[in-house]
Amino acid sequence: MKDLRILANLIEDKKNTNPDLDVLTFVNVLPCGDLEHEIRTYKSLWEQGQRVFAGLRNEGMSPGDSFAMVMQNHPEFVDCMVGSSLAGTVFVPIDPRTSGDRLEYMLSWADCKGVICADYCLNSVLAACKNLPQIRWVWVLQTGELIKLPTSNAKLKKWSSIANATVVEASGLVQSPNETMQMLYTSGTTGDPKAIRAPYTRYDAVSSIGPMIGLNQDDRPYTGLSFTHANAQLISLGNILKMGLRGVISRRFTKSRLWDICRAYGCTTFNLLGGMTTAIYSEPVRANDANNPVRFILSAGMPSAIWHDFSERFKVELFEFYGAAEGGMMFNPPGVGPVGSIGKPPASLKARIIDEQGNACPPGVHGEIVFEAVEGEPLAVEYYKNPEASLKKTQDGVLYMGDIGHQDEDGWYYFDSRKGDEIRRNGEFVDVARIEKIIAEFNDVEDVFVYGIPAQNGAPGEKDVIAAVVPVEARLFDPDVLVNHCRQVLGRNDLPSYIQVMSEIPKTASEKPQSRFCYEYFLEQKNHVYDVAS
Repeated sequence: MKDLRILANLIEDKKNTNPDLDVLTFVNVLPCGDLEHEIRTYKSLWEQGQRVFAGLRNEGMSPGDSFAMVMQNHPEFVDCMVGSSLAGTVFVPIDPRTSGDRLEYMLSWADCKGVICADYCLNSVLAACKNLPQIRWVWVLQTGELIKLPTSNAKLKKWSSIANATVVEASGLVQSPNETMQMLYTSGTTGDPKAIRAPYTRYDAVSSIGPMIGLNQDDRPYTGLSFTHANAQLISLGNILKMGLRGVISRRFTKSRLWDICRAYGCTTFNLLGGMTTAIYSEPVRANDANNPVRFILSAGMPSAIWHDFSERFKVELFEFYGAAEGGMMFNPPGVGPVGSIGKPPASLKARIIDEQGNACPPGVHGEIVFEAVEGEPLAVEYYKNPEASLKKTQDGVLYMGDIGHQDEDGWYYFDSRKGDEIRRNGEFVDVARIEKIIAEFNDVEDVFVYGIPAQNGAPGEKDVIAAVVPVEARLFDPDVLVNHCRQVLGRNDLPSYIQVMSEIPKTASEKPQSRFCYEYFLEQKNHVYDVAS
C-alpha cells in the first residue's frame, strides 16, 4: 500500500478511483472582461506529472535536487508539483513579481539547478541567472505575453516540448513522507526571506483540515491567492485534492471580479487574508453583493471593526482561522467564538501568550503567541542553511509565532499585531482596523492600508499614523474631503497624521500590504503625501 501522504501517490490513487473528475478549474479574466478556464482532472494531473518527471530526469535532476517555479496560478504549477513529487526533487515556489537582487538571492540560497517560469517572468529570471552558473536549465511556459523567446540561450526550453511528450509511466522516487517536498520562502518583510524546508507530512497535515474548517463533499472552494503562498497551496489546493472537491482557482487575485467568479462557477467558499478583507470591503456597494452562492469564508485576520458589516453585506458566515507556514493553528467557527477572536487551538496543540521573559500573560495582557505539541514529536521548523533562525523559531519544542496577541477570560485568543508593528500614540495603542474601516467606507477610496512610522516629534516608542490610500479616480481625489470624513467619526488619537496617495499598495504574494515599501515611497514622493495637521 503506497503512502498517500506523498502527493504523487495521492494523485495516482485518485486517478485510479475517479480519473475524470474536474478537480481543478483554472480561471483567467481576459482583457475584455470575459472569463476563460482550463480544467485538470486527476488523470490529466497524473499524465502531466509523468511528463514533468521525465523532463526532470532528462535535465539530470536527482532526488533532493531543487528547482524554482516562478509563475502565477497556471495549471502547469500543479503539474510541476506532481512531477516533482514523482522525481523526488524539491520545488521552490517564488512570487512571479520578484526580480533583481532578491530573485537572484532566492534562486541561489535554495541551490536551484533549474527554473520553470512563465514568459512574463523570463527577463527577470534570465537577469538573475547571469551570476548563477548552477542554473543549468530554464523551462518557459508561453502565455503570449512575451511574443518571441531568445534563441541564443541554450538553457531555454519551451514548456510545450515537455507537455506534449509521450507519457511513459514510471514509479515515483520518494521513499518517505518525511522527505522534503518544497522550500517555502517567508515574506522577508524585515530582511532576506528564509526558506522553510517543508516535508510531505506537513503538506498532508494541512491538507487534512477540511472537515475541521467546515468543508463537505458538496462544497466548491475557490482561491485567488498565489500558490507561492502556503494558504492557497496547502489549505485550498491541498484540501481540494485530498477531499476530491471541484476547486476553482484564479490566475491572480481580483477583488473586483471575486464575486462574479464565484457566481459563474458556483463556488461555496473561499479564503481571505487580512489586507484582502479591507480591500474587498472598500469596493463600491453593489445591488447584487448578497446574491452569491458562497456560504462561508475562511478568514485569516478579519478586522473586528468590519466583521458584522462584511458578513451582512455579502450574506456569508465567517470562519476565522490563524496559522503560519511554519505551523501553529487556531479556529473560530461561525457563531462559536467572539467576534474578532482568532479562536482556540485544535486538540493536538497547546497555545499560550507569553511576555519577553517567557512567563504566561494573564487575560487581557498583550504578549507573543506560542504553540507546543500536546503529545508526540516536539514542534520543529527548519530554515534551509539557517540553523540559528531555526533554533530561534522553535526552542525546546516551543514555536514562537512572532505575533502579538492576548486571551480573554474564556480562553479565546486574539491577534493584535505583528511583533514590532504595533502603533502607539500618546501612550495608547491605535485601532488600525477601525481607521481602515472608516476610510474603506469612503466612496472615493479603492484600497487602504494604515501603518506607523517613527514619530516626527522624536518621542521614543511613539509612531505617526499613515493612511495609504488608492483613489478610485486620482485626478478627482481631494484629501481634504477624506480627512473631514475621518474627523467626523474618529477620535483625535486615531486620526491619521498623513494621507499618502498611491496608485497601488505594494503587497506580498499573500496580498499582505508591505509597510516597508510604503514608507520608502512616503519618503521619496512627498508630493503625494498630505499632512493632516497642516
